[in-house]
Amino acid sequence: MAGLTTHILDTARGCPAEGVQIVLFKLGADGERVQLKTLNTNADGRVDGPLLQGDDFKVGTYVLEFAVADYFRACGTELAEPPFLDVVPIQFGIADKEAHYHVPLLISPYGYSTYRGS
Repeated sequence: MAGLTTHILDTARGCPAEGVQIVLFKLGADGERVQLKTLNTNADGRVDGPLLQGDDFKVGTYVLEFAVADYFRACGTELAEPPFLDVVPIQFGIADKEAHYHVPLLISPYGYSTYRGS
């Protein structure tokens, strides 16, 4: 099914990252960011449905912002002030509106990685 999904795994604790706030933006041609959604991850480190699908799923450039410092604080992790990672932004492009785009995020308090998943 065509659409956009995400999944967050806490590599420091070895579990899905529950309760991470995610904000989705679409970038306009002039670089202006338009906020589309704000969601929180569930116990599986996912949101309860696709971030975008159907008529809302369009070719373009998007940004996902993950509030990871708030998540780690809620887990009881002591962080420096300011934290090394606070909000992790991932900017990516959707070139094929008939495809599935999955943007996983692997996080720890001091690093992250992402890739185009399946």
